[in-house]
Amino acid sequence: MSALLGAGLACFILGIALDLLNDVARRALRTVPYALAVAGSCCLVIVGARTTVGMSVLVDLTGLFGVGHNGLHIDALAGLFLTLLFALSAAVSASAISWARAERHVARGVASGFLLVLASVAVILTASDAFVFLFAWETLSVAFFILTAATRHSRNQPATAWATLGMGKVSGAALLLAFLLLAGRTGSLSFSSWHSVGPGALHDVAWVLVVVGFGAKIGIAPFHVWIPRGYNSAPGPTRAALAGIAANVGVYGLWRFLAVLGRPPVWLVVGVLVVGGVSALFGITFAAVQSRLGRVFAYSSIENAGLIVTAYGVALVGTDLHSPSLVAVGLLAATLQTVAHAVAKSALFASLAHIEAATGTDDLDALRGIGRRLPWSGTALAVGALTLAGLPPTIGFVSEWFILEALMQQFRVGGLALRLALAGAGALVALTVGVAVLAFLRVLGLTLLGPPTEHIERRDDAGLVAKVGLSTLIAGCLGLAIASPWEVHFIARGLSPVVPRSATSQALKSPWILQPVFHGFSILSPTWLWIIMPIAILSVTLGALLLSRGRYLRVRRVAAWHSGTSGVEGRAAYTSFGFANPLRHVLAGVLGTRREREVVVTASDSPTERHEHVVTRTTVVEPFVAYLYQPVRSATLKVANVTKRLQNGRLNYYVAYMLIALLAALAITSALH
Repeated sequence: MSALLGAGLACFILGIALDLLNDVARRALRTVPYALAVAGSCCLVIVGARTTVGMSVLVDLTGLFGVGHNGLHIDALAGLFLTLLFALSAAVSASAISWARAERHVARGVASGFLLVLASVAVILTASDAFVFLFAWETLSVAFFILTAATRHSRNQPATAWATLGMGKVSGAALLLAFLLLAGRTGSLSFSSWHSVGPGALHDVAWVLVVVGFGAKIGIAPFHVWIPRGYNSAPGPTRAALAGIAANVGVYGLWRFLAVLGRPPVWLVVGVLVVGGVSALFGITFAAVQSRLGRVFAYSSIENAGLIVTAYGVALVGTDLHSPSLVAVGLLAATLQTVAHAVAKSALFASLAHIEAATGTDDLDALRGIGRRLPWSGTALAVGALTLAGLPPTIGFVSEWFILEALMQQFRVGGLALRLALAGAGALVALTVGVAVLAFLRVLGLTLLGPPTEHIERRDDAGLVAKVGLSTLIAGCLGLAIASPWEVHFIARGLSPVVPRSATSQALKSPWILQPVFHGFSILSPTWLWIIMPIAILSVTLGALLLSRGRYLRVRRVAAWHSGTSGVEGRAAYTSFGFANPLRHVLAGVLGTRREREVVVTASDSPTERHEHVVTRTTVVEPFVAYLYQPVRSATLKVANVTKRLQNGRLNYYVAYMLIALLAALAITSALH
């Protein structure tokens, strides 16, 4: 297994070297790094699957870095995430091969950044000590910067790249401080030695820093500000690598340190539940009012980060109450949501890359009926949207059902604060699920059911390799729902370092029926849904045909997507803005909706006549940016402008400042003694 691990990493490193040495204008050669990404990903999938079912791998790197005992260790938890993330990596890389061949202008360094992301993720998942982990973590931040800065399509892209790197440094700084505290207490950089850190102030501070560090990478509020800009600055399918693969190392970190640190403080558990619920509602609300597909998908990542963290909060409640069943139901729900989001988001961003290559835009109104013109990309887009909407029979329905069932276990909790937090998070998640249906049905209605876009001809929108990749992602969204019992078996093995496998396996009431770990609460059979739903649809169709005596087929047909009446076109047609406008009114408190009305006067042919009409402009304001980051930015700039004057003083003034500071320090020291 260690040889396969080395082979996978070697493929990534070789791909980076080839990309840097190759001329990007040569289309045949610029696809080779992505082919190596497929090969390396397949190697790591095999390693992950083997280690999840029981075979661990240990690679000793002591002496390579010269900092203590370093190494790579793949246990069941690392194997679970290796299997998931690099199975997706293989599919996304296959899609990137066709994209790179067809793209006219590919910036140098895009493939290198993509492969650096994959290599960093592999090392993060397998690191057994703080030094190797942080080295790979910072490398991942650099890879994010490369991908978001490579193309320079807009004037704001450099600022976006620096913002992405800045939030990566915030995440890394929080983890560095947490690791230093734990290493200072134990005298070791090895994760396995930190189990001995007992309750106390240091333990609680380390927990907070760990949640902040990994939460910033996932994209929970208020550390999400880089996601809508950063994801959309990355080129082509590399966005799928950022959103569906790289971001999930934060999820892995939370799972890993739940096993390392153990019981968290109650106030932190309450905070995680509240922040998770708020992030979920905030993300999907802003996703629902965006007019560009890239921003819809990016804000949806914030929503899913909130859902994952909320379910993780249930596991923290179980840890605090020493209840393995609560830990199991929380981690199982969060892991299933991680799987659903990773597969669906990879499908959405991979399909969007081909759609943008064909149309040159991601504007919803310009992509009406694009699914009919680009069938492969359109199908992947539709299935991914259905999954994130949480609709059956996709894996998204199964994961969101588990999250809601996990949050309904508050009656098993004794403390009032934890009960209220679970109830509040449950209400926020329920509202989030409803808004998610609205948000993604809007995407489906405009891109799949809308009238065909005239300026885009029906074409083969993906190469053979890309079709294989997109088909794999589509099969993942649908097939994982059918195979949910086997998936739960596999996840139970992967979570065994955190929660006993026997507790997680209680989610299987029978080989085909799932339950939220606790017996007699509720049940669900996603496998039977795939049998019952087609039968029900067929039965209703046959019944309608029989009862109508054939008249059903003679019903007048109209286009599926019209704003009330057939034939409405042009400015009067239903737009993406109009579809989401009721939400801007209902959730104006969340969206910070602002409306401006202006009377516009236009001249006519007659000098005595004029025409007036009212123009209403509606905008939304992101509260974290407007009320948190902008004031901090303004205050920082003011302080910088004031302190800038100190750089222009005389030398004797600086000597005087130093003398005054020295005298003050001596006076304070003598007073203390």
